Amino acid sequence: MTEKATFAGGCFWCMVKPFDQFDGIEQVVSGYSGGHIENPTYEQVKSGTTGHLEVVEITFQPDVFPYEQLLDIFWQQIDPTDDEGQFQDRGPSYRASIFVHNERQRAIAEKSKQELDASGRFDKPVVTEIRDAVPFYKAEDYHQDFYRKNAEHYKKDRAESGRDVFLSNAWEKVDA
Repeated sequence: MTEKATFAGGCFWCMVKPFDQFDGIEQVVSGYSGGHIENPTYEQVKSGTTGHLEVVEITFQPDVFPYEQLLDIFWQQIDPTDDEGQFQDRGPSYRASIFVHNERQRAIAEKSKQELDASGRFDKPVVTEIRDAVPFYKAEDYHQDFYRKNAEHYKKDRAESGRDVFLSNAWEKVDA
């Protein structure tokens, strides 16, 4: 039995690798979700006019890799206090969001968000949206597995984004 999980965390290139390395995760696909047109292109989404966010759709086996663990990984890839985009990627298509596929996922995501917000880890409130899953559109082939197919470009882009510095600072804090 498999389920889907859909997360927006800024540039989808940076959201594939963290999930793409565990038993129980069958596939991580870059794409678009949340907008008002069918089959958008990268250029359309990047323009910010379609309402879509760059997302990853994860097919996983919940009995091997539970949804709660996916959320733990997700939170540690983003700045959950930023509703204007993520790191160097600014604008509506780069906002962080959790798209839930059922009420069980919603309850788990809401609890996880509340716990993170109450943890005191961040100086600002956690603003990441939790939304109903809507149609997912697979991104163009050159975006799939970008971290593998274009490793040097991926490493350079990620290093310049500020993502890793933020994540290191945010998640190295010792929990109280």
